[in-house]
Amino acid sequence: MKATEALKHEHEAVRLMMRIMEAISARVRSGLKVQRQDLDNMTDFLRVFVDRCHHAKEEEILFPVLEEAGIPKTGGPIGVMLVEHEQGREYTRNISRNLINFEAADNSRAMELSNNIKAYIELLDEHILKENDVLFQMADKVLTEEVQEKLYDRFEELEEEVIGLGKHEELHKMLEKMSAVYLT
Repeated sequence: MKATEALKHEHEAVRLMMRIMEAISARVRSGLKVQRQDLDNMTDFLRVFVDRCHHAKEEEILFPVLEEAGIPKTGGPIGVMLVEHEQGREYTRNISRNLINFEAADNSRAMELSNNIKAYIELLDEHILKENDVLFQMADKVLTEEVQEKLYDRFEELEEEVIGLGKHEELHKMLEKMSAVYLT
């Protein structure tokens, strides 16, 4: 499998979580109860799958190879992606802070949580479009199939080292369960 295809596939899981996050945000905004475990699962997905796994594959493996291939970091698409990764980390930290002693009945905390969720969704939506439609297409033009396959192998190694065997699948199962609760 090509590295860019693997990252696009991961984007689909992130998009599914974004839909779940939208539903959670709407419930929180309406003062409806959201299971604490679901909120914790959401932040765990953002920290582990999105940041430690997906973004790490890009930042530690793909981006350096793209730079070597002539795609600029400063003033170019890689630099933009890195800035947006940091913005996403800040939203995740804000969401985690919002969840400390969170009660849906506390309207100010609920609104703050909902606002941070919505802002992160907007960032991710634009970010994924930029990666899929610009950066990954550039990568497909400058990287050979052989290089793409080697990058994919390195992605698999990083995933095993960083999040461990089976965690990726565990996160996908959690997404399925949350989808059944929030998207039906």
